[in-house]
Amino acid sequence: MTHASPVEHVAIVGGGIAGIAAAVRLVEAGVRVTVLETRTKLGGRATSFDDVRTGLTIDNCQHVALRCCTNFLDLLERIGASRALDWQSNIYWYESGGRRSVMKRTPAFPAPGHYSISFLTAKFLTPVEKARIAFAMLAILRADREHYRDITLAAWLRERWQSERVISKFWEPVVVSACNLSCDRVDACAALHVFQEGFLARADSAEMGVPNIPLRELYDGAIELIESNGSRVRLRSSVKRIFADRVELSDGEIVSADRVICAVPPERAIKIIDQQAQHEDERFASISGLTHSPILGVHIVFDRPVMRTENAVLVERETQWLFRKDEAGREVHAVISGADGWLGLSEQDITDRVVADIRACHPWAEGAAVVSSRPVMEKRATWAPIIGSESKRPTSEGESKILLAGCYVQTGWPATMEGATRSGYAAAESVLGTNKRFVQPACRSALLVRFLGGKSISRQGSPAGG
Repeated sequence: MTHASPVEHVAIVGGGIAGIAAAVRLVEAGVRVTVLETRTKLGGRATSFDDVRTGLTIDNCQHVALRCCTNFLDLLERIGASRALDWQSNIYWYESGGRRSVMKRTPAFPAPGHYSISFLTAKFLTPVEKARIAFAMLAILRADREHYRDITLAAWLRERWQSERVISKFWEPVVVSACNLSCDRVDACAALHVFQEGFLARADSAEMGVPNIPLRELYDGAIELIESNGSRVRLRSSVKRIFADRVELSDGEIVSADRVICAVPPERAIKIIDQQAQHEDERFASISGLTHSPILGVHIVFDRPVMRTENAVLVERETQWLFRKDEAGREVHAVISGADGWLGLSEQDITDRVVADIRACHPWAEGAAVVSSRPVMEKRATWAPIIGSESKRPTSEGESKILLAGCYVQTGWPATMEGATRSGYAAAESVLGTNKRFVQPACRSALLVRFLGGKSISRQGSPAGG
């Protein structure tokens, strides 16, 4: 697509990851932008807050990047935040009673066999379960995931001899953390993507990058970069209405622009985008059909160390993941993804259930007292990749000429920071209307993966998400 006249100014509504990504790439291309964000900091829902009860700065939930997140890591590099991630290569699985298994790479073994030694020695799986998992992994490696949009991952796994127990022990913790839905609800295509690109493509794909600073500080460098050429980041700016060539703020101010990018969550977008534009553009009818899935993060401080490893998967427990937040192991961030069953619980009930899970899998924590606990429930944390959801994801550009950005648009990725970044980069591409590509390609699969027929490389669609 080419525009009749050059684009000089772009208004971006929303200062989350998608909005930041679009702004950064446009500013680098010489386009003036105005970012309008309601909150006091950039980052959107990937943020932190000062807890007045404890005096701690707490992330609303633990956010993690993987090495395969090429676009999100590219964004961090551009805004000078790449050193704000600590990389963790090992994943620790804890069973009730405290028995531990470690999934770690064997350097001498190329992908997809890089976890084979630790997998074979894992204590929480039986030999039969390991054989069945290996069979399923080979099937995933070769699967064309686009063929499995009408089936849940649980159904797909059962067809490949995975028992309910092995789904619960092995598949569920990985899938629910990546897709924010359980195996019996998530679209198989989305879940297969996680394993193909996040675990099988390359030996380092699954390395976890955990922020070592509060999330709200992760994007501070973006403001300096964006405002380096006359562009502006306007915080505490509430938007009332979005049009194709202007944005109306709640106080009546009009911000005119050659193009407008709407980078807010879908439920917010359909409230503030001009009704006439929505009537003319079929994308907005599909957005209203997207559903959400909640995430619960619980930050707990104990009076003594309770975590001996930097992360922990709790096998067959309601609390799926733990992350150690201090060197001593007294501060723990627990994550419950797909947390529908926790909605409506009191903070005390949530704390009691999480602490019970920690003590069950970390028996040495039995005598530790809780100094403070802060549960944070994000009821609309992500869009839910259920069966049929992919057809409801809109393209970046449509008849209204209002551009959309956010992890819910067509990116080829689930609701992740990588998906949000891709959408922002794609929106910036559409603004310029040139052949220049901002979306970074996926990491090239290892030679053995390709030899075995691996299907792990992301499909690189058009900026409109095709």
